Amino acid sequence: MSEMKSTAGHKTLQNIEQLNELFHQASCHSLVSIVDLADASPEIFEPTDFGCYCVILMNSHIGDIIKDGVSLSYKVGTMFTVKPGEVLSLRPIPGAKPKGRVLAFRPELIENTGLGRDFYLFTFFNYDVFEALELKEEEGKVIRNCYDNIEAELRAENDELTNHMLRLGIGLLLSYCKRYYERQFDTKKLKSSELVRRLDAILDSYYAPGSELPRLNGVPTVAWCSSQFHLAPNYFGNLLRRDLHVSAQRYIQDKVVERAKMMLADPSKTIDQVAEQLGFAYSNHFSRLFRNRTGLSPSQFRQSLD
Repeated sequence: MSEMKSTAGHKTLQNIEQLNELFHQASCHSLVSIVDLADASPEIFEPTDFGCYCVILMNSHIGDIIKDGVSLSYKVGTMFTVKPGEVLSLRPIPGAKPKGRVLAFRPELIENTGLGRDFYLFTFFNYDVFEALELKEEEGKVIRNCYDNIEAELRAENDELTNHMLRLGIGLLLSYCKRYYERQFDTKKLKSSELVRRLDAILDSYYAPGSELPRLNGVPTVAWCSSQFHLAPNYFGNLLRRDLHVSAQRYIQDKVVERAKMMLADPSKTIDQVAEQLGFAYSNHFSRLFRNRTGLSPSQFRQSLD
């Protein structure tokens, strides 16, 4: 077995066998595993890059989960995901017994496969830990059944269909996760309509007289806007798209163009000054965006106002 790597204060697992060793179980497959948290070595509490995609179902509260430096005090029945390169650790409550299951699969399993081509649908792998999925009772039963089916396939005799069946089982589990996340979007305390109202206020404040934000940060980005809500960019974008049917980037850029139109109406400002005050490092970048959105260059738009 290859040696576990230690990097910048955390360890990195090189393969599924190393993960199974942390849970004191034999490896049934080189690319996929389902492990029980109750069997875990105390080492799992330490910062670790598992080197694979993980879907984790917590059936007991044992402390805080920390992913890439962000912590979550979660509820029982919470699911969250980890992807290769992310560092996960736990801040345990003394004496607490972990209960739950982890599906782990290496990226090689899905490369050049139908599941790999559809993997872009599962944007929840990009969510922060505080955007974990809180399952309802019936949803939990469905998810546990998915785990059972994958585990049964892992324990079955290996044949030419094994990898195919595992990908089908994993794809079904991830599809249910996506469905339940969609439900959570609808029941989230922060509704999309409220998000849009607050986003508009944030962008108005960004360009308020005397604001230093354009000079310091440039043109507002999806990442910056999502951070104002303490949301991951992908999660923020999904909420916005459900309400407005446009991407977060498109919506923000359209708001910037609206602001530009107001500023261009002031003949005392040059186009270069407008671009600078909007946060563009180069005026040609501003002109390109403005033309793409309006069909006119800034100077042509200004002439149309006469």
